[in-house]
Amino acid sequence: MTLLALDARWRRFHDETRACPCCGQRFNGVFDIGFDHPLMWPHGERGEAPVLQVGEDVLTPDLCRLGEDHFLRALLPLPIRGSEERVCFGVWGSVHPDRIKDYIAASDADDPSLFPGCFSWLCNDLPLFDSEDPIACDLIPDPDPRQRPGLKAHDGPLAEAQNSGISFDDLLDIYAACGQDIRPHLMRDQLFFLAKIPQTGGPPGRDA
Repeated sequence: MTLLALDARWRRFHDETRACPCCGQRFNGVFDIGFDHPLMWPHGERGEAPVLQVGEDVLTPDLCRLGEDHFLRALLPLPIRGSEERVCFGVWGSVHPDRIKDYIAASDADDPSLFPGCFSWLCNDLPLFDSEDPIACDLIPDPDPRQRPGLKAHDGPLAEAQNSGISFDDLLDIYAACGQDIRPHLMRDQLFFLAKIPQTGGPPGRDA
């Protein structure tokens, strides 16, 4: 048993058979957060389209070219303390054009040695980790060249969170900042139960 298993909210969060008493929502555990495009992309979301191209600017699910700048889609993991799970951000990192060529060659040839990784700047703002300065990272290739590389921050709060993990409350705050505030729904069993207790207006007494 992990430490977080002692938290009733964590158990409710992973119990897909439980329906929230107030709204009927069901949850089945940790879900990842993805960004459709780099922060500086000015042409709107790609959505379900396989490619969004505006002039010479191109956005695909994994690659982006904006003027002279090039970007790769990557996974930025954050371990969750007290559990064996992690949440991943699907983010974009800036890369040198030559590294884009290496990445495509590795994927096409199914040869991970062709893309050894590279330096990258994180190109999305992450909830709880906003920074006025660019965040320096390393792009780390996955052993399977068909999988997206990982992104590892060099230092600062984000690097500390990647090394030491975030709390469950941090995870819930991240979800809330992304527009999915599930915190009230994980407390509803207790609140619903308390609301059903009759209020007598005085201290309990003994029956006559």
